[in-house]
Amino acid sequence: MSNETKFDFKFYHWEKTFKNKTFLRQPFGENWEEYTWGEAGQLARKLATGLKSLGLPEKSHIGLMSKNCREWIIADLAIVMAGYVSVPFFPNLNSSETKTLLNQGDVAALFMGKIEDWDEIKKGIPDNIPMITFPHYEGFSQINEGFQWFDFINKFEPQTEDYSPNMNDIWTIIFTSGTTGSPKGVVLDFEVIQGTWDLFNKEHNPLEINFSGKNSWFSFLPLNHIAERVGVEYTCFRHGGVISFTESLERFGDNLKSVQPSIFIGVPRLYTKFQMGIISKFTQKKLDLLTSIPIISYVIKKMIKKALGLSNAKSIISGAAPMMEVQKQWYKKLGINITNIYGMTENCAICTQIPATTTNKKNSVGLPQAGVKIKINPENGEIMMSGPFVMKGYYKDKERTDETIKDGWLCTGDQGRIDEDGYLYITGRVKDTFKTSKGEFIEPLGLEKLFGDIIEFEQTCIVGLGNPQPMLLVVLSEIGQSKNKESLKSTLEEKLVLINKDLINYKRISTVIIVKDDWNPENEILTPTLKIKRGKVNDKYTSQFSDWHDSVETVIWE
Repeated sequence: MSNETKFDFKFYHWEKTFKNKTFLRQPFGENWEEYTWGEAGQLARKLATGLKSLGLPEKSHIGLMSKNCREWIIADLAIVMAGYVSVPFFPNLNSSETKTLLNQGDVAALFMGKIEDWDEIKKGIPDNIPMITFPHYEGFSQINEGFQWFDFINKFEPQTEDYSPNMNDIWTIIFTSGTTGSPKGVVLDFEVIQGTWDLFNKEHNPLEINFSGKNSWFSFLPLNHIAERVGVEYTCFRHGGVISFTESLERFGDNLKSVQPSIFIGVPRLYTKFQMGIISKFTQKKLDLLTSIPIISYVIKKMIKKALGLSNAKSIISGAAPMMEVQKQWYKKLGINITNIYGMTENCAICTQIPATTTNKKNSVGLPQAGVKIKINPENGEIMMSGPFVMKGYYKDKERTDETIKDGWLCTGDQGRIDEDGYLYITGRVKDTFKTSKGEFIEPLGLEKLFGDIIEFEQTCIVGLGNPQPMLLVVLSEIGQSKNKESLKSTLEEKLVLINKDLINYKRISTVIIVKDDWNPENEILTPTLKIKRGKVNDKYTSQFSDWHDSVETVIWE
């Protein structure tokens, strides 16, 4: 494409076509407040005028820090309309992280919204950065500093121009949450987002999009994360529909049940939570029995889908982390077919995809999406990808850019293999592989998958750097926590014997350790998108590895 080719910003089309139709839905208890496409457009246009009144240089970087809400979308629209670059952040940063990323991203102005600890975050925001504050949400921090949302917006006339940037203009800089190392600013241009739009057509429609605008999304994964940004926000801009938000973590289930979206994008840990909730109401034995009786099976499956909020979902997606095959098959037995998509921020979440209907490629993440090529580096087994969705590079970091993009190929950091039909399988992370004291290399992901069918486990992590044998750390599910300790221990000891029997000696797990603390983003063991930071796990538990390994017990409570 020519550098002067304009990005075809489809929001303007729906703003006119669906002027009086609902676009954004925000919950407040049992009530939902709605903005139409026309109303949201007018607010964004006034805000664009307001941003330009700040006297910022052309193509300035505008920060965005908030949990998902209608103002997030409107602010992001205004940034595009005013010709600026969006730099969104996770809303749970501490002051030191905030200060570092604002500086690293050259942020000239900042939107601040629905957050939980303003007193901490504000210590990292320089006094000279203009700040626009979203309306206050009950249960979240009250922010009195900066320009207040409606006071600021209502000072300005709406921008009349339907501004469209050039394809090679920077669309956004997204700082990766990072399971290893420090965050990197991924630079994506408008040509990349245009390419993701061009993926969808009547022949290739992995999200089951309705091209007439009759779509419904439920937005809860962080909007600064690439999957939510592309799969929800920008797909809605392109194809029309309604975006509904969740009020809080506590109200998530009720909000989702109320919305019953047509497209649902989740992460494996969320599907695990759903699964545990279902099994807590029906034992697995009872569920198997009920779903084996034709008429009752239909009723039970329909009831479960509605209770989860998925009764209208034409497309149910899992991404951001590997989904266990046993979990995928468990859902399939309930008539809930989950499509697995593999990608990362650096390729705009577009790499491979495997439809829920594919049954003969277990544990695969599918075939390359249109325009994508993949290969395996023979030296370290790393998956390498090329295509129109690859980032421009890391912002102000040529060294790490050159390490990651080599001869036009993106080095993903994931290890994998490609079968004879071109299907990709992820076997681990290059940096997750560790060596035991016996000098043998261990790839954790493959071993963790062997425990994927244990409903008493919510999270697992293989560890053992420098130890004679690998060990398994476990966070129990609610079902596991409710079981008798001795009975659970006996069950797990038997399971461990069965798993080890089929493993090569050096891969056999010596010990299962049930840890006492949950793993979550708050204690920094999980990323905001709920992936495990193995380095943080090692930092927390390494001092106990030797004692655990030397214990005569094979199942231990920390």
